[in-house]
Amino acid sequence: MKILKKINAWLHLWLGLASGIVVVIVSFTGCILVFESEIKDWYSAHLFAENPENKPMLPPSRLWQTARQAMPGKVIQSVWYHGEGRTAHFYLNSDSLVYVNPYNGNLVAIVDHEDFFDFILEGHTELWIHHEAGAGIVKYATLIFFVLLITGLILWWPKKWNRSHTDKSFKIKWKAKFKRVNYDLHNVLGFYSLLIALIISATGLIMGFSWFSKSVYWLSSGGETPAPSIRSFSDTTRFSQLAGLENVDKAWKKGTEEIGVYNKEAIIVSFPDEISEPISLCTDMINGSWRYVYLDQHTLEELPGTQPQIDKLNIADWIRRTNYALHVGSVGNLTTKILYFIASLISTSLPITGFYIWWEKERKKRKKRTKKLPGATKISL
Repeated sequence: MKILKKINAWLHLWLGLASGIVVVIVSFTGCILVFESEIKDWYSAHLFAENPENKPMLPPSRLWQTARQAMPGKVIQSVWYHGEGRTAHFYLNSDSLVYVNPYNGNLVAIVDHEDFFDFILEGHTELWIHHEAGAGIVKYATLIFFVLLITGLILWWPKKWNRSHTDKSFKIKWKAKFKRVNYDLHNVLGFYSLLIALIISATGLIMGFSWFSKSVYWLSSGGETPAPSIRSFSDTTRFSQLAGLENVDKAWKKGTEEIGVYNKEAIIVSFPDEISEPISLCTDMINGSWRYVYLDQHTLEELPGTQPQIDKLNIADWIRRTNYALHVGSVGNLTTKILYFIASLISTSLPITGFYIWWEKERKKRKKRTKKLPGATKISL
């Protein structure tokens, strides 16, 4: 048992030292990204649309004309309706996004989509290294952090469940010396943030490693494998021309009135530019999850590959669908985001407090070694 404890402590130390800097960067950028939408709402007036006459939203074709005039020559890929009281924006083959008032079709703003939060996201996902190496470092550092959480729990576990031992595991001794306070910050706060930190790291690993994603699905489904993804195509045997914008309007109406269940007015609609492409809808965008629906661009029939309603999913598919929401903390309300922010902030501190614990121990060892050295003999000439 002692050997296992030593191995566990050795792994916790050296894996922590190896991944510390990356964990600090990824955790701190994650802190900022938790409240991205709330912060953007605070300073971005172009995200809101005035509707004093209480008009209904206009269909995509009407807004498409405004986007076309604003960015001539660009290929319009999709329009994002963000719900009541908010502007719609267009994705084009451009670095800019076109924001339009969905109630009157007026142009609101043309905004470069590479803003501060895109910079933070690049750091979070690839350490600002624009190469596969950056994403790879983040993935493996996250895997190491996941292991560190488990080894940390083993180290945290009280030797005895009496008051003196549990106080050391559950309470921070603020009046003690800095060395003890630092240890408590690492040990106690690490425990309190453990559950959320495990969820964040596990969902990150699901996005990063296919083997981890399949393993989680296998465990949560009782030994099943996920169904293969199906690519949807429109019927090209009976139709030889690209469907017009009127069909995109019909698809939008079908999505908001018939298909969508939650937050119906928030929907993404694509503009197919090839005859075989479907019209894709993204509906039920609520609490960080969404549903993709694919319609034949000519007949507007639902195609294979369309995702089922979230209420009809088993636990394994539900985890897959809500993985992003579980990762960023939007699966619940503001309280959930606050908890995720605190857990991410604690995760940022763990490599720092852990490094200080190791550094103090090394400093003591060096002092002991220095004391054991024989004193130098003075020689007078």
